[in-house]
Amino acid sequence: MRIYDISMPVYPGMPVYKDRAEKQPRMEITRNYEKGVRETRWLLDTHTGTHIDAPAHVIPGGTMTADLDLAVLIGTGRVLDLTAVNDRITAGDLEGQPVRAGEFILLKTKNSWTVGNEQDFIYLEAGAAHYLAEAKVRGVGLDALGLERDQPGYPTHRTLLERGIVVIEGLRLKEVPPGEYQMLALPLLLLGAEAAPARVVLLEV
Repeated sequence: MRIYDISMPVYPGMPVYKDRAEKQPRMEITRNYEKGVRETRWLLDTHTGTHIDAPAHVIPGGTMTADLDLAVLIGTGRVLDLTAVNDRITAGDLEGQPVRAGEFILLKTKNSWTVGNEQDFIYLEAGAAHYLAEAKVRGVGLDALGLERDQPGYPTHRTLLERGIVVIEGLRLKEVPPGEYQMLALPLLLLGAEAAPARVVLLEV
């Protein structure tokens, strides 16, 4: 059985959203082997690398990541090939794609080939998010550190999260052929967090 790890590695100096310095992870060695064991302390933004956004990200009083139903994050995931798309994913780009109710849709774009997180990454526009919501998918993932770039009011996030559709950002899908997989996406159990870093893997079915 082939396993695809579609997560970003986390390290100081890694790509972060729009290269914002305050989002860089920091690591400190607090104890080293001369004291018998090695221990480190990490400071991470909850939106570091591959991460899961819960409704509380844009909805006051919304569900936190620790309260998400894990059944949403474990199950069928479908990778769609959108590598021909430029600038943004529209509803028209999704028409004719095998989008099915109950699936977690993972959008593979040119973003998976970028070295960092460019300012002009391909994003999901609100109309495309509405298309996926109407299709009754259970989640949407994108291979960029943001689902949208500079949309006032975050309409893409709101269209999905207000309907309980979970969002995963920061996927790495370069090596993954389009098709159906078993997906496991487990966020860190951070109480009170609107997002959390996650390890996401796909298993061939």
